[in-house]
Amino acid sequence: MTDLALDITDQQSLLAVDHDRLRAAIARVLTAEQIVSAEISLALVDDAQIHRVNREFLGHDYATDVISFVLNDEASPLDEEHSSRLAESAPRRLEGELIVSTETALREAAAHGWTPADELLLYVVHGLLHLCGYDDLTDEARPVMRAREREVLAGWQLVPTGLEA
Repeated sequence: MTDLALDITDQQSLLAVDHDRLRAAIARVLTAEQIVSAEISLALVDDAQIHRVNREFLGHDYATDVISFVLNDEASPLDEEHSSRLAESAPRRLEGELIVSTETALREAAAHGWTPADELLLYVVHGLLHLCGYDDLTDEARPVMRAREREVLAGWQLVPTGLEA
């Protein structure tokens, strides 16, 4: 079990959010990824707020679903060829921030055949996996991250569509 300090800031009023469900998801992912200690900040925002963050910090002038920032990662590096962790037994400590748009979750949920709460859970899992070192920006890394997302979401009996490699 991961020693988890989690701060959830709900800065939006568009979606009623089950904070306990998100807390459980974060704890589950961190434990599975062998993170022994973590400080995670989760901000739930609307599209306008995530658009501002995306433009200011990443230079992208559009709203998005989730943005993750690693603040401190005392983790073992990823083996790029296999997208797996080296030195799996090394203790890992992680500090990071997730910014998630509930407005995007509301808009996109129907396209995936599930509720906005399930879509939001996907965004939190996706962002957290980025903090843990997964990536979906290359053809080689994407299938590994998509498979991990499906594994995690299966814990809630969720089968995502659109997460093909």
